[in-house]
Amino acid sequence: MTDPAYPAARVVAAKIRAHFTAHLAAARRRGRTDIGEEPDTADIEAIIDAAFWASLRREEGVTPTISLALLPPDRGSQAIRFAVDLPLRASALAKLAPAVERPGIHLGVWRHDHHLAVWGTTRVIPAFCLVVEVVASGLLVIKHRNDPFGKFVNVAVLEGDQVKMVDESFSMEPECPGPVKSLLGLEVPGRGPGGVDVLVQLAASMRAHRRGGALLVVPADSDAWRQSIVGPVLYGIDPPFSELADLVSREEDEAGSHEWQEDLRRSIAAIAGLTAVDGATIITDRYELVAFGAKIALRPGSTNVERVLVTEPVEGSQTEYLAPTQLGGTRHLSAAQFVQDQRDAIALVASQDGRFTIFKWSVSESMVHAHRVEALLI
Repeated sequence: MTDPAYPAARVVAAKIRAHFTAHLAAARRRGRTDIGEEPDTADIEAIIDAAFWASLRREEGVTPTISLALLPPDRGSQAIRFAVDLPLRASALAKLAPAVERPGIHLGVWRHDHHLAVWGTTRVIPAFCLVVEVVASGLLVIKHRNDPFGKFVNVAVLEGDQVKMVDESFSMEPECPGPVKSLLGLEVPGRGPGGVDVLVQLAASMRAHRRGGALLVVPADSDAWRQSIVGPVLYGIDPPFSELADLVSREEDEAGSHEWQEDLRRSIAAIAGLTAVDGATIITDRYELVAFGAKIALRPGSTNVERVLVTEPVEGSQTEYLAPTQLGGTRHLSAAQFVQDQRDAIALVASQDGRFTIFKWSVSESMVHAHRVEALLI
């Protein structure tokens, strides 16, 4: 008996292959050799199908959370090779899941005797290697990595019969915020050679703690933002805490260092953790921490924000004009108000339910632009 087919796998397989074909070809033109194998449409469908049915199973009452990477055994680094390949079946994946559920471990999948099989585990995979991750029951993310350190780039999100294909064209919009460009896999000017986008890492960490939170990024050379904050701030930082800023300044020399990467992760997690406190966390655009638990207020002489432009970088999504409260609760309203009053700032807002929004002033629209990016952060 074989598991029934997952219809969404057939819907997206060809589009996903086209994505990888284009990116691998572009990488080869740039002279990159640290890249994955081009996936076949049938292989993509088979991996997604197996991952989906595995996600619906329970092993000792727990939903399997696994990551499948399509690459041959000789391309895996820090790999553990099984003596006998395992069949790419939901039952086998579910039983193996408890051993490989920690972040950074991928099950290697490749063809064996004309069929896909699981050959072992690997911690390091090449750039643009197809990865299918089981996030929760019925929730899969297809992704790849551009750089050795940093967040994976999402290609598609599948939840039951709902399919979200990421629309990379959003990255070409003139007013697209840097973090959104990074999440879409675009190289952002000014980003260091290690490929680390600090705001993306902060966003991912904020979303991970699942308490909701707001992070305001303000100009380091101006105090105008204080006009939009209720004073005195209960948790003001004086002098500004510069650990993260110091680590970023050393990126060019130390990005390849494991110690530097771990220090950066810990520093990002510490600041992201502060966003769980009621109120907003405030950092400068040099990544200096200046306050947390701050209350946002209407700037003197300003007007209440009434509507925001809302977009989501997903194929088929529609541009909307909504009241900020339609995006979420008071955090969203306060963040939109702050950006309307402080137009050289941006605000990152995480909801407890996993939604994530980046607010930035749109010069062309003369209003706040809310970029919904949870499909890029899963």
